[in-house]
Amino acid sequence: MHHLPSLREGDIALGDSLVIEALQLVAILGAMAIMAWIEGRNVWSYYGLAGRRPIAKVLFGLGGGLVCLSLVVGTLSAGGYLVFDGRALQGLAALGYGSAWLLDFMIVGIREEALFRGYLQATLTRGIGFWPAAILLSFLFGAGHLPNAGESVTGIIGVMAHALFYCLLLRLSGSLWLGIGFHAAWDWAQSYLYGTPQSGHLMQGHLLMTHARGDALMSGGSAGPEGSLLGLPAQAIGLVVFLWAMKRAGLFVRGLSRIRAVGTES
Repeated sequence: MHHLPSLREGDIALGDSLVIEALQLVAILGAMAIMAWIEGRNVWSYYGLAGRRPIAKVLFGLGGGLVCLSLVVGTLSAGGYLVFDGRALQGLAALGYGSAWLLDFMIVGIREEALFRGYLQATLTRGIGFWPAAILLSFLFGAGHLPNAGESVTGIIGVMAHALFYCLLLRLSGSLWLGIGFHAAWDWAQSYLYGTPQSGHLMQGHLLMTHARGDALMSGGSAGPEGSLLGLPAQAIGLVVFLWAMKRAGLFVRGLSRIRAVGTES
């Protein structure tokens, strides 16, 4: 890891990101497995990686993340704060980069959800309760983005708000899979599809070319759409509609009182 390029500064190359994210995912899942063995627990069910209909939840989350981010981008574009400059990739290159970045962000989604909403959430919940643990870990999740080049205060606030939303998805659905899908699609749409910064980073090999224009508080500036105040209403509407659709699809856990401390299905 010491000899690999940093993911904190400059544009991020696909190959570097895949290697680093995969190594971190293996380390986190390995640590979770060791702790589950020490504590005599099932690493999959207790830490939110089991539950009913995992594939359906991932797909539903992917669709929700894509739609919600597209609402934010559309709002910024309509307000003149995000300008589309054309396409950067065509044909097989577009398909190849799109598929590879989707794989990369699925790894990111699993890694970050397993760490912050999996083991740590389950462990802290036993001591201080679900929502106090969720709030604390959401602050830590946001703080983890502070070193990112190009990140902003509003961007960090947006990251913390999303972390709380993923905790809500865990609580309502009983597993991490909805959050993993939503997380992956949100990042993929920003980084690859629309070519905007994501948490202060630009990714190499994106489909569309865009640039922010005007006040950074309104456009998101170098932090990307998730750091835009103008995009907050569209984002809030999208999240509410997503929760409504999630309920209609029968993805809520029945009998919340019987859910285990972490929020996974019993």
